Amino acid sequence: MLKLITNATIVTAEKVFGGFIIFDAATGLIKEVGEGTPDEIAADCDVIDAAGAYVMAGVIDPHVHFRDGGDGSPKGDMLTESRAAVAGGVTTVFDMPNTTPPTITVAALRKKIEAAGEKGLCDIRFFFGVTNNNLPELMEAYRDYPIAGAKLFMGSSTGNMLVDDDSTIRELFRRFPGVIAVHAEDQELISRNTAEYRARYGEDAGVECHPLIRSAEACYRSAAKAVELAQETGAGMHLCHLSTARELELFHSGSVSEKRITCETAPHYLLFSDKDYQRLGARIKCNPAIKSDADRRALIEALKQGVIDVIATDHAPHLIADKEGGALKAMSGMPGVQFSLPLMMDMAEREGISLTQLTRLMSGNAARIFGLSDRGELRAGLRADLVMVQRLPEPHIISDAETVSKCGWTPYDGMEVCHKVTATWVAGEKKWETGV
Repeated sequence: MLKLITNATIVTAEKVFGGFIIFDAATGLIKEVGEGTPDEIAADCDVIDAAGAYVMAGVIDPHVHFRDGGDGSPKGDMLTESRAAVAGGVTTVFDMPNTTPPTITVAALRKKIEAAGEKGLCDIRFFFGVTNNNLPELMEAYRDYPIAGAKLFMGSSTGNMLVDDDSTIRELFRRFPGVIAVHAEDQELISRNTAEYRARYGEDAGVECHPLIRSAEACYRSAAKAVELAQETGAGMHLCHLSTARELELFHSGSVSEKRITCETAPHYLLFSDKDYQRLGARIKCNPAIKSDADRRALIEALKQGVIDVIATDHAPHLIADKEGGALKAMSGMPGVQFSLPLMMDMAEREGISLTQLTRLMSGNAARIFGLSDRGELRAGLRADLVMVQRLPEPHIISDAETVSKCGWTPYDGMEVCHKVTATWVAGEKKWETGV
């Protein structure tokens, strides 16, 4: 059946205008995007009045941890976390490999693909994890399955998938034809800093020590090494969760279609700084750590200049009990996929970032970097992955109680937003709807 969204404020990568979208729910494809009203409406067309709400391409989040290795998880699984995704207007996600079991074999990848097909409410793609000795299996996975790319941990994080063999890393950059997504933190420096703070405070170092242990220097050293390797080998590299001003020196502005080396940041690096540890504690503990307010401001400016290419959430639904303790005890990571779009629309409004640029940062650029040519824009012939967002007459206060994720909490509890996702379609099928 044909669906017509009319009276909408359409947001494309080029402009914002009053118009309509026609899509086919049977094929899951967009038929027409136009200004004003359509010349004619088919008798059997289902008409949806947007009442002036924004309609934009569904968000593509290339960095989530759904925690589901195919057997479910007490923290979250592909059903619960994809429900949180569509509640936030996210229609495609790339799940990271540090699950149980880790996605480092073809057998584990197949299991996750099957689980996603059974439970996923959005489109779930997978990164294949790199180890010190699984390059042949990675190449097989890239050849036979639609993986998002290879995930390389050049610093230890949740799941302990650190790759510390330089010859393996160099061979990966030389041989792998897809995108290498890199978690860049210098493990030697982190270990040295950890020992220093453990000697000083024992196991009770406060969470405010976290950005000093996992320091800006640790991020820069590792990121510089990865970028140098990518430049030397010509590999396609995407730096995950960029968190510091200094790392920005390694990247340049421009269209992603002209880049082999790209980067992303996350909403929590744009909205929080180290000043917020006192207020929020380990709720905002993540790897890499949230740094200074100067770093936060530099990241926002880099978004404006096109130096940072993607906003991704690094969604990690740890239970709130896992967030007990300080820098050395609490788990790192936080949920974010449900509220990222409204929060980023508010930030864009405050910071003078256009909605056309925001839709590129949260959808179109990721589609281009990772080769998803069938989505990421509002254009005839592409997938009808759509999100409708209403600008609220009064600010809404985010609360833990409205969290859809299985973990049941959000670091954004208590924050005001002026935008709300009211409907999400994935390949033409409505997956989320709520009132204003």
